[in-house]
Amino acid sequence: MVTLNRLLGTPPGLSPADAERAAALRRMKTLALSLLLGMAVVFAVSFALQGQYAWLQYVRAASEGGMVGALADWFAVTALFRHPLGLPIPHTAIIPTRKDAIGASLSGFVRDNFLSSAVVRAKLDTVDVARKAGTWLASPGGAERVSKEGAAVIRGAFTVLNDDDVQSVIEGMVRKHLLTPPWGPPLGRVAEQVFEAGHHHQLVDLLVDRAADWVAANYATVTRVVTDRSPSWVPNFANDLVGDKVYIELSKFVAAVQSDPNHQARQSIDAYLRSLALDLQHEPAMIARVEGIKAQVLGDPQVRSLAGRTWATIKRVLLEAVSDPRSELHQRFTTAVRDFGARLVEDEELAGKVNAWVADAAAYIVATYRDDIAGVIEDTVARWDAEETSQKIELQVGKDLQFIRINGTVVGALAGVLIFAVAHAIFGG
Repeated sequence: MVTLNRLLGTPPGLSPADAERAAALRRMKTLALSLLLGMAVVFAVSFALQGQYAWLQYVRAASEGGMVGALADWFAVTALFRHPLGLPIPHTAIIPTRKDAIGASLSGFVRDNFLSSAVVRAKLDTVDVARKAGTWLASPGGAERVSKEGAAVIRGAFTVLNDDDVQSVIEGMVRKHLLTPPWGPPLGRVAEQVFEAGHHHQLVDLLVDRAADWVAANYATVTRVVTDRSPSWVPNFANDLVGDKVYIELSKFVAAVQSDPNHQARQSIDAYLRSLALDLQHEPAMIARVEGIKAQVLGDPQVRSLAGRTWATIKRVLLEAVSDPRSELHQRFTTAVRDFGARLVEDEELAGKVNAWVADAAAYIVATYRDDIAGVIEDTVARWDAEETSQKIELQVGKDLQFIRINGTVVGALAGVLIFAVAHAIFGG
């Protein structure tokens, strides 16, 4: 522990700033003590010679008052930090003995006078956080700094995160939100809305068009199917006639479906799809079939593999993007930050909203955690050693307090000579 003697001797354990304060404190103490000793010498000389030189009585009175003032203020200043001369005089060593109470008082003072919503809002109203932040973000250096820090945060997060843990989280989310709920009812509701709105008609049109194109390009295939399925005893010319007839009828049918939006085949498709949508929502057998398909497609091995591939892909892509300043993600993010900063500067409405959000957030934090924040001061002071606390405070304010001793010496000397002069004028001597 740093003792007073070591403190005045500027011990090597102090920081450079504290060493400089200790040296300044030592110089001021030396000056104050020199004034006291000087007053003592003047008093001794003037007291011894005042019989021969009457005017020395005034000097004696001044030096006597100066000594009294210097000693009184030395006692007052010293009593703040330690017992004067090591004597356990009551109400001395105030800081070491009342350290915890001082910490509690300081904590309450900071809480009541600084950590209040009104004080925080008033200060933020004069700062205009939005425009200052916007000006910095709009600058190339600011936007680039945000991008670099963001990249560092992402890299740090990937370094800290355990791949197995993340994959387990992804797998759990997939099971909870994707696999556990039944698929049939939600799919049926979506399908019902799609079919009612007629959005599937474009898909039906596409399928019919493709069917018409296929029929037009596959005459031989159609006729061969007819020939292959006819009895062997049927003559070839009869197969050709039947095949040609089938192809012509098939072409007419497809063309009719293609040209008529209200064709019976289209209506049959619509009716089937609507029925399917209802079955997906309400038919237990259909819902069970969908669940069976889901279980086959997304079983345990598939889900674990999907989670692993998903996390590996996300991690690889993001790491590559944030590690390369020339990547599109990095450039887009930097541009977005710069554009947002410019908007904060130029858009008064947006700046006002951001300032209001910042003020509301700060006021909420202060109102909610003011006791906890102020309590840090009290807890910190309570953990300090009493003597070390006294020395810390003396290092900070001791130099200025020595002016009290110097002023006390001067004021005491002036008071002493004034009192003596008034008494001499009234009573004589």
